[in-house]
Amino acid sequence: MKIIVPEAPAPAAEIPEIHRARQGAGLRLGLLDNSKSNADHLFKFLIEGIHGAMPLASVISLRKPLPSLAADPGIIEQLAKEADLVVSAMAD
Repeated sequence: MKIIVPEAPAPAAEIPEIHRARQGAGLRLGLLDNSKSNADHLFKFLIEGIHGAMPLASVISLRKPLPSLAADPGIIEQLAKEADLVVSAMAD
């Protein structure tokens, strides 16, 4: 018996280099809360884990009004300006 798997191997992903001007030491972490319950607990564990692994210069946490709506463009712009990395939490 010969088994043939009709799946092609996944193409290698290119990771673009992103250079952002940074002032001072530490990561500027952005958090986007999607307004679901327990997202705040998830963020707490995330911040503790990152802080244990590397220095954090700042943490900015913003919240969407409803989970079903997209984030306001002003929230996205603020996170882009004030954070090096943004995490969006989804929890229940």
